[in-house]
Amino acid sequence: MTTSNPIAQPLPRSVARLGYAGLLPFVALAAAAWLAPVAYRAQAAFGLLAYGASIASFLGAIHWGLAMRGPQALQPGPFVWGVFPSLVAWLALLLPLSQGLLTLALLLGICLAVDWRSYPAYGLGGWLSMRLHLTTVAVFSLLAGSAAP
Repeated sequence: MTTSNPIAQPLPRSVARLGYAGLLPFVALAAAAWLAPVAYRAQAAFGLLAYGASIASFLGAIHWGLAMRGPQALQPGPFVWGVFPSLVAWLALLLPLSQGLLTLALLLGICLAVDWRSYPAYGLGGWLSMRLHLTTVAVFSLLAGSAAP
């Protein structure tokens, strides 16, 4: 795996802003699942589920891009992992709403654990602090949505 470190300095503010802005749908939809008029709560929770599924798919796809950069492209591991979040996210969309949200919360935690182990090998350890923050808020939002009335 590549050991060069393109992120030797703090992340650019614009990158951090984009990452944290990606939390707005998580937080807003979780709140709406609790606070919206009763007739719209399930729709808000499903929106949360769908957004979470798209983010999980994105997190898996990152591994394809990283693996394609160098000699690790000959190893199947990153590619196998790269499709796993998409498949689990798709299955979560087919589950009852509360179970799907719980499944995605667990999946995002697993994605973080995998990234925590693999990002440093790609020289991307500098991203992990933000990934921890983003995942924490996303997981709590999914859990809140799963418990909504």
